[in-house]
Amino acid sequence: MHNLAEKWPAPLEWATATLSKGSVSVRTLGGLNQLLVSGDLAAWSKASGLAGEGVGAGAIASGDTYMVRIARDRLLAVGEQPFPIAAGWHAAGFAVTVMDAGLHVFEIEGLDMERLIARGTALDPGAASPSASILFAGVGVLFYRFGKSDRARLHVDRGLAPYLWQWLERAQVL
Repeated sequence: MHNLAEKWPAPLEWATATLSKGSVSVRTLGGLNQLLVSGDLAAWSKASGLAGEGVGAGAIASGDTYMVRIARDRLLAVGEQPFPIAAGWHAAGFAVTVMDAGLHVFEIEGLDMERLIARGTALDPGAASPSASILFAGVGVLFYRFGKSDRARLHVDRGLAPYLWQWLERAQVL
């Protein structure tokens, strides 16, 4: 019987994988706590103590804990420490799903980041949007800037991370 695994590339060691070409670098961020919150976002804010609506595409998030807006009634809470809110349905009208293992996070940084973003999406990299959910390189991601204007984060379904990494490796901008 043929060994079908031979035709697939070896899996990446995400903890050490980096790309750097020109003035753009890409790396994987591990260890972030990610909660998908759906439903009454005002009730979520009250229960979690996190105020605001979350950042959209192109907007700048900062701090140890922040929120990324996905839709009118959905956001992703991201933090360096675990959140004190339990997963599941809450009587206040919102549901919480742990996404730590479900979403892979890439951080892109550098002076030519705008060119890379423009190559991956039709979104104007200089314009902000209420939702961070965009199509990038043909897959759905959450895109926002972090800390400063020339650093961005992409959250992608973990199963699509190897594809997105290959796309980034082959991007003419890098």
